[in-house]
Amino acid sequence: MAVYWVGDVQGCDAPLGRLLEICDFSPSRDHLFVLGDLVNRGPASAEVLRRLMAFGGAVDCVLGNHDLHLLAVAAGAGRLKPMDTLDGLLNADDRPALLDWLRHQRMAIWQHDVLMVHAGVLPSWSVTTALALAAEVEAVLRGPDLSDFLHQMYGNEPAAWHDDLKGVDRLRVTVNALTRLRFCSADGVMEFATKEGAGAAPEGFMPWFDVPGRRTADETVAFGHWSTLGLLQRPDVWALDTGCVWGGCLSAMRLGSDGQHELLQVKCEQAQQPG
Repeated sequence: MAVYWVGDVQGCDAPLGRLLEICDFSPSRDHLFVLGDLVNRGPASAEVLRRLMAFGGAVDCVLGNHDLHLLAVAAGAGRLKPMDTLDGLLNADDRPALLDWLRHQRMAIWQHDVLMVHAGVLPSWSVTTALALAAEVEAVLRGPDLSDFLHQMYGNEPAAWHDDLKGVDRLRVTVNALTRLRFCSADGVMEFATKEGAGAAPEGFMPWFDVPGRRTADETVAFGHWSTLGLLQRPDVWALDTGCVWGGCLSAMRLGSDGQHELLQVKCEQAQQPG
């Protein structure tokens, strides 16, 4: 048995298929974790979801900002953007099944001594806190109040976590941290305007994983989201968004039966120009 963690697929089904072939992935034997942004910007979002759905219990995904954007657009709570490539999925005959499967995925996962999120973890959060807050969002995504939440999900405020946050503010901070975070201040104030690499941190901010005293510093956090950061392999963080949809690579980390980790990559055709 092998375990695989895969970075942002973003609708690039052909590279995902090639990567799984290189991995010799078998859903009867192996397990696959996908680190969010399954859809959008690439040419085959519906095909990606269908492929992953077919793996049944052999796959678990965390949701990224593009995945939540899809759910929002489908619920009438968001609008398609010029670079979105979601029309095929939104018009598919199996749209209800695809969206239902998507909203039953996770916001954070802890398995194999790895915390999995799409974007980041606030410095004041422990693994236990991150999982508990993720579960609160998951319950809303799977429940009858999904549409109401999606209509209130967008926004940058509150910009920091406080234990006394309630309602939509509490959910929004959790979603923003788990699916959008790149930079934050030493006391956990999030900054969303900067999308460049780690060296472009605005004054007073730093990559979330470099905040001194971060409570998850003794664990391994696997994430995607930050294509301009590129591949990062440290004992405490694996950054696996290597810009597949921008003509980079689709990357996977493999944990073999021998307990060793191995990086596997496939080069991707360029499907979009950044903008």
